[in-house]
Amino acid sequence: MEHTYSVGSNPVYYDKQNLHVLFAGESQTLPVHQAGPKIYDYYLLHFIESGFGHFTTEHRKYALGPGDCFLIHPGQLVSYVSDQQQPWRYRWAAFTGADADELVLQAGFSPQQPVLTTAEGTVIPGAVAGMMQSFYANKESAHLTSLGYLYLIIGEAAERHLSSSRLAGAESQVKRTVKQMIHYMASQYAHPVSIEQMCGSLGYNRAYLSRIFKQETGLSPVTYLLKLRIEKSRQLLRERPELSVEQVAASVGLTDALYFSRQFKRFCSQSPTSYRLATARHGEK
Repeated sequence: MEHTYSVGSNPVYYDKQNLHVLFAGESQTLPVHQAGPKIYDYYLLHFIESGFGHFTTEHRKYALGPGDCFLIHPGQLVSYVSDQQQPWRYRWAAFTGADADELVLQAGFSPQQPVLTTAEGTVIPGAVAGMMQSFYANKESAHLTSLGYLYLIIGEAAERHLSSSRLAGAESQVKRTVKQMIHYMASQYAHPVSIEQMCGSLGYNRAYLSRIFKQETGLSPVTYLLKLRIEKSRQLLRERPELSVEQVAASVGLTDALYFSRQFKRFCSQSPTSYRLATARHGEK
């Protein structure tokens, strides 16, 4: 097996850059080729295209193969060695900057979890190759082009880690989805939104969302949204006496004042006007 090695370095460097790709490369390694143990002062991502090997961190040792990525964190003592029979071929990219730590966290990487297994059609090898090509072109725009490719890589990594979390805990995903629904309704109640619109926004079937929402809250989404609107209208009726009942109804996303009055009476056992007069008399807060 022929050994190959090539690397492209970013032709420009900005000392105070928040995020910067330093270089990108590719190599077909020789059997038992080893790097480290050593410490790096930048992030270094490897994507394995073929072959096998081991990646060792301060926390554990990983046996890796085609489609796997490993991210070396700055300041961590690491080593990696290719297999004796099927040495790996990999691509890599190094990056640094003030925003790099937060970006890596968003992607789901940590010193305790530095490995990612990709799926068919991954953009990562093509993105690293794109970085190399932009660096070889030796243009100042290579800096921006390489950042675009880095964000593609981070975006895929984040989605893969989130997908793994969802598969690992279906129950937690249900709770997360219900929280998304509650947040959606809390932020959109003042608009004439519908449950169908919410379901479309979240990308789920209405029947499924209704079932898990009632399972978690004891209420249907329709009832929850209506109760939320009525609670908000009670606050407006108390605190904004200059608003008419029609204006209060519109302010909580209910454009039909008669429907609003009926629902208000259903939940509060009195009309909006009666409620406003009663709270004004008793100074209810």
